[in-house]
Amino acid sequence: MEPAGRLEPLPGWMQDQPTAAVLEALAAEGAAVRFCGGCVRDAILGLPQSDVDLATPDAPETVMRLLARAGIKVVPTGIAHGTVTAIIGGRSFEITTLRRDVETFGRHARVAFTDDWQADASRRDFTINALYADADGTLYDPFGGRADLVAGRVRFVGEARRRIEEDVLRILRFFRFHQRFGQGEPDPMALAACSELAHLLPKLSGERVRAELFRILIGPDPAASLKLMHAAAVLGRILPEAAPTTALARLAELETDERLTQSPLRRLAIVLPADVAATERVGERLRLANAEMHRLAALARERGAIDPKADAAARRRLLYRLGALLTGDLVLIAWAEYSPERIQAAVGGFRAWLTAAESWTPPHLPIGGADIVALGIHPSPRVGALLAELEAWWIDGDFQADRTLCLAQAARLVGAAPAGAAGSDPP
Repeated sequence: MEPAGRLEPLPGWMQDQPTAAVLEALAAEGAAVRFCGGCVRDAILGLPQSDVDLATPDAPETVMRLLARAGIKVVPTGIAHGTVTAIIGGRSFEITTLRRDVETFGRHARVAFTDDWQADASRRDFTINALYADADGTLYDPFGGRADLVAGRVRFVGEARRRIEEDVLRILRFFRFHQRFGQGEPDPMALAACSELAHLLPKLSGERVRAELFRILIGPDPAASLKLMHAAAVLGRILPEAAPTTALARLAELETDERLTQSPLRRLAIVLPADVAATERVGERLRLANAEMHRLAALARERGAIDPKADAAARRRLLYRLGALLTGDLVLIAWAEYSPERIQAAVGGFRAWLTAAESWTPPHLPIGGADIVALGIHPSPRVGALLAELEAWWIDGDFQADRTLCLAQAARLVGAAPAGAAGSDPP
């Protein structure tokens, strides 16, 4: 593989002490070690870098031995595929032995280790990811990835169809990388191959689809990506319930404008129908965690619960019932979906909702079941019923009643309890 220019200036992470220590350890017996993939791509663009990937012809066992000898912690994160992780100075370095594909299965491959840099580059997905750099900044670019970066093109390495057949997830990765690095219309050959082979997507595991879909949703322009995926008949293969909507673009803008955490789950919710059964199907298909499934279903069930004209007491009642996280999600979704013709008059109300959610400290009912029992009610489901009735009264009073008032109201409720509820009666 011939050099193709230099990285100038060198980014700081290529020259710091942890990087130098790892490079020195790996090169101790003469092997070539190069930065590869995303960290080189991002260095070309001048983007900040957190993950550093390295490639070497040395076998993973040799890599582990060299790192251990240098006193660097090493973890065999994917040793069967030639990958180990070095940890030093609070930084992680993923180091992979050069590989060539022996056999592919549409979602993973059987690989053989090699010392051929060109063979390793040929198995990568996109030209912009098939980039390597020496420690001194010498750049290796076998497929024109640097020019593609400058032009805003996302192209597959070699034949697009073949790259996708090696790993179908590359269809979703294409849309994610086009969102991040593409300019203008997508590469026509890449897009055609993605559309043609989209029927293979259901073969992927829900976990892999979810991870890639969430990366698309959390990107800078998820609405454009979903629209493109829909037009290419890709979105319907992984998320048939979804409908590309301008509300998603507005939601992404709001999260930025209001300096809020970007949430892929919230963004997923806004493209799904307000249908609990549909969201449950999505959750099962994407193998969401239980908490995520419950949150997604609740966002469907409570859609429309936010009224920008609500008063402070109404906001507190909903916050008490749903909690700050879910309420905040609902506020942003309602805000993003609100009629553009009426939005100016409603902005103040939505901001009041967000402020209330951000500052919310849940109040606690001043009495409990033991207090009901102490009033003469035998431990039974009736205790819970009376406590629920008392809580409803307390909520209606805007959580103002203290323990004394709550005990007095409990006594009144107990006095009105039907015969047979008293503690002197048999259980």
